[in-house]
Order: sequence, then C-alpha cells, then structure tokens
Amino acid sequence: MRIGVLAKAAGVSVSTIRYYESIGLLTPPARQGGQRIYGSDALRALSLVRHCRELDFSIDETRDILASVQRRLPCSDTKTFAEKHLGSIRKKIAELRTLEATVAALVSGCETTCSGSAAPDCVILQPGCGTA
Repeated sequence: MRIGVLAKAAGVSVSTIRYYESIGLLTPPARQGGQRIYGSDALRALSLVRHCRELDFSIDETRDILASVQRRLPCSDTKTFAEKHLGSIRKKIAELRTLEATVAALVSGCETTCSGSAAPDCVILQPGCGTA
C-alpha cells in the first residue's frame, strides 16, 4: 500500500509516518516505481506506535516496546515498561496536585486581597508568591 493509504488506515498523517521513519522508529520500505510501498507489517507497527503514543509513552519507550514486539520477547517485558511508565504517571499526578493546590491558594488569596489594581500589581504575579 502507498503511504497515503497507510496513513489513512493507521489514523495518522503522512508527515507523521515520514517523521517516524526519519527518527528510526519505523523502517522505510523499499520503493517500487519511485514510491514507497508498505506491507501489513508496517500497518501493525504504526498502529502499535500510535497506541503507545496515545498512552503517553515517550519516543524512546515506544521504540523499546516496538523492538520487544518485533523480537517476540515475553509479555513480562512489556509489563515492565508499563509499570515504569505508570510510576512516571503517578509522579506527574502528584506534581500536578501540588501545583493545583498552589494555584488554588493564589486564586483564593487574590479574591481576599485584590484591590482592583492593574494586572502587573496582582499578588499572583509577584515573584515568589505561592512558592515554598
């Protein structure tokens, strides 16, 4: 199949496929008549890459997962990738909760101390405000 057909089947853009090829995530296919002709293996790989990216795996993590699938490594390897990723997600969530509490406190403080002054004088925008 041609690159446009592959892109449509995988739900990505042609430029995404070319980008993934340029960074070595996907292997560029042989050309026939000057055009790239992709097989069903390319669609499977691209679908896996898209799924990994939807789960917010990094490009490097996605590359490792794709390689483990292509080498037919045990499912436990994939589980290890997912467990590590889950740890990162949980850390980000904790950081976001802290950030949420800080911004909420600033907004609340602004509501009680706002004098109607100009934005540059807003307590929220003062250096060090809300940081521990």
